Amino acid sequence: MNFYSLNNPEHRVGFKEAVIRGIAPDKGLYFPERITPLPTAFFDEIESLSYQEIAFTAIQQFVEEDLPAEKLREILDQMLDFNFPLVELEENIAALELFHGPTMAFKDVGARFMAHCLGHFFEGGKEEVTVLVATSGDTGGAVANGFLGVHGVQVVLLYPSGKVSDIQEKQLTTLGQNITALEVRGTFDDCQTMVKTAFLDQDILEKRKLTSANSINVARWLPQLFYFLFAFKQAKTKGREIVFSVPSGNFGNICAGIVAQKLGMPVSHFIAATNSNDVVPRFMQTGKYSPKISVATISNAMDVGDPSNFIRIQNLYKNDFTLLSRYFSSYSFSDVETKSAMKKVYDTSGYVADPHGAVGYLGLTTYQQQHPGSYGIFLETAHPVKFLPVVEETLGIVPEIPIQIQKVMGKEKKSIPISTYEDLKSLLIKN
Repeated sequence: MNFYSLNNPEHRVGFKEAVIRGIAPDKGLYFPERITPLPTAFFDEIESLSYQEIAFTAIQQFVEEDLPAEKLREILDQMLDFNFPLVELEENIAALELFHGPTMAFKDVGARFMAHCLGHFFEGGKEEVTVLVATSGDTGGAVANGFLGVHGVQVVLLYPSGKVSDIQEKQLTTLGQNITALEVRGTFDDCQTMVKTAFLDQDILEKRKLTSANSINVARWLPQLFYFLFAFKQAKTKGREIVFSVPSGNFGNICAGIVAQKLGMPVSHFIAATNSNDVVPRFMQTGKYSPKISVATISNAMDVGDPSNFIRIQNLYKNDFTLLSRYFSSYSFSDVETKSAMKKVYDTSGYVADPHGAVGYLGLTTYQQQHPGSYGIFLETAHPVKFLPVVEETLGIVPEIPIQIQKVMGKEKKSIPISTYEDLKSLLIKN
């Protein structure tokens, strides 16, 4: 299968080249040329399938020309070695926990898949690639962990100074080896702009082969469709319409869920729940897309003022606003509302939600007020301990620190401060 640029459908490359390039030369995101629905029997029998079997069937059509079936199965066996439990909180509401991987964030799956892909593509060769990544929190830790020690791959992470949690920063800055952390004086949007600019800078490209591990990269983005199929496997017997509420920042996760829908997964609606960075909720109200400077919130992984993947979502619904509105809603919530939701969930069910999951819960309950009777699943994208100060302040409890987090807490932070794009360019050219 080929992938084409959303800026120019005539520009087409295979999966391997799309992964290595990250973004098309015309700045367009890569998108699969087709999505072939899976047989109805796959969904009828999904309860009997393992996570690895589900994932293999779902993603094979997109990668088969560059990842032989045996290699794909090997990769999936290695990366899907933890659970994705669906936890019922209320009669019609469940949380899909995506934080049981090595960095306790949903991005572990995509980061590990991409790392394995690049490791395979560069195996035995002398060529080296630099993975250049902007992160608002969890992406950096997941990418750093997934690519640590991968031969032929250097990783450069850009994160906004003072705008990620202490634990997230530890996961970004303490690994060493082939991982370099750059602490940017600015916002996530500043980091993302620097990354996008570097991809088109010929001075840098003459020195380095660049790719990105943000959700703009197809190898990071597409595997996230597994989550929705794993949830469907567990919730299928409920016999009710399923709706998903996804805490959304760069909109890659919910976009992958819509791909699962296009593969044939029965789901009636998607809710993109955001914090005060409400570009998409305003678009759904007005039909006008107006990016803005992001603002800092307690759900920092969603502090994005110009979500890259929303163009993919529009494409999945044929750039038809009426069709999009039929299957997709978006709501925004303040920090005050987020904390209130965390407290409500804890008081009624004893469940400790992180700020991102709480935003997902709010999106779901808002939708269900107008659409009662549906079975709603909100995504819990990170372990609450990663946002310990907010959890302590809001709930008055201190969650037990998991072993994955304990491993990084005592390590020394090592980062390089930068302020401008020229600082980044100088580092990439000289090193």
